[in-house]
Amino acid sequence: MRKNMTDEEKKVWYQILRGHVPKFHRQRVIGNYIVDFFCPKLKLIIEIDGYQHFYEENKEYDNKRTEYLESLGFYVLRFENTEVNKDFENVKYIINNVCDSLENGVEIAPEYR
Repeated sequence: MRKNMTDEEKKVWYQILRGHVPKFHRQRVIGNYIVDFFCPKLKLIIEIDGYQHFYEENKEYDNKRTEYLESLGFYVLRFENTEVNKDFENVKYIINNVCDSLENGVEIAPEYR
């Protein structure tokens, strides 16, 4: 596990998730993977992806990882660092919208999948 969060993870944590209800946790182990943020009640995982995720071998790893987590019944929501930095209001909107949908048993909009 990483001791320090990236700037983008800090922004998401401190401005959206830290006081969120239901509660989110940082850096949780699920199977053989460590996820950035996890809400057990909603079965929601949020990942903030830096540049290293754009290399082909890392894309394959991420896809395999996401498939595994989804096979356990989790919903995985991914954002790139650039989204957090350049369009934070939209990131916040999507996170809140997905949380509301999951909490109310409403199907997640296709654009968030």
